[in-house]
Amino acid sequence: MTMRVRMGALAAAAALLAVTGCGGGDKPGAPEKSASKSAAAPAAASDTAGVSLPAALTGQRLDWKRCEAPVAAHGSYAERPGKLWQCATLKAPLDYREPAGETIGIALVRAEAKGPGKRIGSLLFNFGGPGGSGVASLPASGEDFAELRTRYDLVSFDPRGVAQSSAVVCRDSEQTEAAHRLDGTPDTPAEQKAYMKNAAAFGAGCAERSGKVLPHVGTVSAARDMDLLRQVLGDEKLHYLGFSYGTELGAVYAHLFPAKVGRLALDAVVDPTADFAGGARNQVLGFQRTLENYFKSRGVSAEDGTDRIVRLLAKADREPLPTDTDRELTESLALTGIILPLYSEKQWPYLTAALKAAEDGDGTQLLMLADSYNNRDENGEYSTQDHSQRAISCADSKGRMTPEQVTSRYLAEFTEVSPVFGPFLAWDLAGWCADWPVPGEWETPDVSAKGAAPILVVGTTGDSATPYEGAKKMADELGPGVGVLVTNKGDTHGAYGTSECTTRTMNDYLLDGEVPPNGKVCSS
Repeated sequence: MTMRVRMGALAAAAALLAVTGCGGGDKPGAPEKSASKSAAAPAAASDTAGVSLPAALTGQRLDWKRCEAPVAAHGSYAERPGKLWQCATLKAPLDYREPAGETIGIALVRAEAKGPGKRIGSLLFNFGGPGGSGVASLPASGEDFAELRTRYDLVSFDPRGVAQSSAVVCRDSEQTEAAHRLDGTPDTPAEQKAYMKNAAAFGAGCAERSGKVLPHVGTVSAARDMDLLRQVLGDEKLHYLGFSYGTELGAVYAHLFPAKVGRLALDAVVDPTADFAGGARNQVLGFQRTLENYFKSRGVSAEDGTDRIVRLLAKADREPLPTDTDRELTESLALTGIILPLYSEKQWPYLTAALKAAEDGDGTQLLMLADSYNNRDENGEYSTQDHSQRAISCADSKGRMTPEQVTSRYLAEFTEVSPVFGPFLAWDLAGWCADWPVPGEWETPDVSAKGAAPILVVGTTGDSATPYEGAKKMADELGPGVGVLVTNKGDTHGAYGTSECTTRTMNDYLLDGEVPPNGKVCSS
C-alpha cells in the first residue's frame, strides 16, 4: 500500500460522511459532453490565469434547494442536514484552457447568514485532504462556525474530482483491502515488486475509470472554480477559511487573483517551499515530534517510546497480530492506527489503550483506528477519498521517484529522523505517483500574492501533519504586508476551535477585519 499522510483538519474524525439530495442546475458528476480518455496535461496557472469565462458561466443562477437526504459513504451516513442547509450545483469548465467547452458540476452546500450583524457576503470553506468533501464536512462541523454565520453565508464545496463533483475512482473495495495487506516497507525483492505493482495498478485504474477528469483535478483548476463561485455568489472579494491542504488551495488562489482577496484565513499550513520529497520529510518530522510529545506526556522518554513502537511494528511485520475480526493487523495497518490519534492531543488516550492491547497480542483497537483513518465501514466498503487525494496531489506535483532513488537517497535519511514513520514515508515516495498517467504541474506552488489584502496564516507548534515551520514559510512566501503569522501553542492539527485565543483572533479578522500583529502568539 501507499499511505501519504492525509492533510485534513477533520482527519481525526471517523469515516468520511457525505450528503446528497442537492438540487439545482446540472447534477454533479461526469462532464456534459463525451471526450477521449487520453490523459492530457493539466492546465497550468500561466495558461489559465488571464482566461475570460463566458457569461453563461459567470452569470449562472444557483438553484439552492434544501438537502433532502444523506448519501451513503460506502455504508456510512451523514445525518440529515435539516432546514439549515441548502445545496446546489455550479457549472465550471472541465478544462480552463477551453472555457466555452465541456463543463463539470461542482457540488455546493450553504447555510445562509442569520444574525444581528450586517451581512458581509459568503465565507467559503475547504477542510483539507486533498480529497475531503466540503459538502459533508461543513454540515458536520457547522456548529463550530455559528459566530461566523452571524455575518456570512457559510459555503463549502466538493472540489473537482471529489465525492459529488465527479469523484475520481481508481479501484473497488476488494482491491483496496488487498492493498492494505501489502508490506509498506518492502524488505525483499518480492515485496518490493508487489508494492510497486500495486502502486502502478492504482494509477492505471484511475485512468481507466476516471480518465476524462483526471488531467483537470489539480489545485489551480480548483482555485479557478473558487473565483467563478465568487462571481456567481455576487461577492466582489473572496472570503475564505482553509484548513491544511485548504491553506495551499487558498494561497494558490491569492497568487492567481490577488486583487480579489478579501479576508482569507489559513489554518494548519502546508509548507509551500517543500517539494515532493520535502513534503514527506516534513511529515516524518512532524509525526515523530508529536509522538515524542505524546510519550513525554505519559512520563516515557522519547527514545524509549520510539523503541517501543519500532518493536511493535517489527513484530507485526514478522507475524500480523490477531484481532476479534477475521482480519489481521499488519505492520502497515498498525502504523496507520498509530497515526490517527496523533492528529489531536484529545485522541491520545485512544492511542494508549490501543498500544497496550497490541503489545498484549490483540490488534483489534489499532485495526479499528486504521479503518477509521482509511474510511472503511463496517461492511468492508471504502470511500474514494484516498483516490481523490492521490489524483489531486499527483496532478499538482512533478514528483516521481524510483525505488532505487528511495533506497539510495531517502530511506536512511528519513529513518534517522524517525525510525517509526521514516521508512513508510520514504517508500511512499516511490509508490505515490508511480506510472501516473497525468504529468504534474509544479515542483512547488507559487503563492506569492503581491498586492493582496493581509492574509492570516495560523500555525500550531505541535501540528503533526503540517508542521509549524510551514506556516512561517507560507507567511514569507505570500509576501511583505500580505502574510500575517499567528502562532498557536499546542498539539493539534489545526487551531480553530481548540484555542480560545486563536479562535477569537481568527473571528475578529473574518468578522471585523481586525488584522492582528504579525507574530502574535496564542496558547491552546
